[in-house]
Amino acid sequence: MARKELEEASERRDSLGGIDRRDEGKAGQSYKGYDFDDATGAVIGACIEVHQTLGPGFREITYQRALRLELEASGLDFSREENIPIYYKGKKIDTRRVDFIVEDCLVEIKAKSELDPEDYVQALSYLKASGYAVGLLVNFGTRRAEFKRLVNTPKPQES
Repeated sequence: MARKELEEASERRDSLGGIDRRDEGKAGQSYKGYDFDDATGAVIGACIEVHQTLGPGFREITYQRALRLELEASGLDFSREENIPIYYKGKKIDTRRVDFIVEDCLVEIKAKSELDPEDYVQALSYLKASGYAVGLLVNFGTRRAEFKRLVNTPKPQES
């Protein structure tokens, strides 16, 4: 996605009020100072395109298929329905299937009239247990697509 398209997507999503706004002078950081790369912006732009084209009311699988087509068109490196390892104290104990891995960003999508607290807990737990640094929780089921950036903040090492 070209820089101009990313800026337009950023303006559109800012108008939707669903996500952190980026500082103009700090590319790759949210206004809270979290590091993000352009992949998260590109994913959000692709999701906005899907939602503007389809609107709400479809099943999650429909949005997954449409988002796959948008991600392919964007040229981003991604995988769909990826099994991610779940670690406990550095040991792999299980796997879980997530909707997408785009670049180094875990993406969980929903198609619900409203996100439940369990949706946040699930996405954040997957993010933390898998070791990915950044995740997106996307809801296509509302009048305006909802985006929640999730950050896996490592615990400080005890001395």
